[in-house]
Amino acid sequence: MNTYICMPNDLKEMLIRKADLKDIEQILNLLSQVLEIHAKIRPDVFISSATKYTKEELVQKLNNKNEYIYVATINEYVVAYAFCEIKKPAFPHTMVDHKIMYVDDFCVDEKYRRQNIGKTLFEYIKKEALNLECYEITLSCWEGNDTAKKFYEELGLTTRYTSMEYILK
Repeated sequence: MNTYICMPNDLKEMLIRKADLKDIEQILNLLSQVLEIHAKIRPDVFISSATKYTKEELVQKLNNKNEYIYVATINEYVVAYAFCEIKKPAFPHTMVDHKIMYVDDFCVDEKYRRQNIGKTLFEYIKKEALNLECYEITLSCWEGNDTAKKFYEELGLTTRYTSMEYILK
C-alpha cells in the first residue's frame, strides 16, 4: 500500500511506501544522521561516523518477511524512514499472546524536520500495524534524546518501562 500526501506547508507531494533496493544509499545517509545524534549524547556507547546497519544488512532486512522498512519520499528522495519488525511478547509464559509492531529505528532527514513528515509516517505505521493485526506499537528512545522523546509523546506514545544502567568503567 502506497500513500500519497500533499504537504500543506510547501505543497510538495510526499509518497510513503515500503523501501526497496534503490533506497539503500539514502537510508544509509539517514542512519548516519541518527547515529551522530546518539554519539553526541552517549560517546561512551556509540561510534561516530558509523551506521547501525550495513548495506548488506539492509538488503537482508528488505527480504525478511517479519521486517518492514517504510520510507517517505519527496520527488523520489528519501526524507524519512521507519524500521519496523513484528514481534511477540518477551515472556510468552507470563504475558498475553499478541503481535507487536516494534519500531526499531525512526528518522526524518534533518533538512525536513518540523514539517509533519514524521507524524504522517507514524500515522501510516499505525494503519499498517492494524492491517497486520498488531495489538500495539512499541519503540525505544535513548535518554538524553529529548527532541525525539517529545516527538513520540506528541504522537501519543507513553512510557511503558524504564531500562536502567550502572556503568562500571
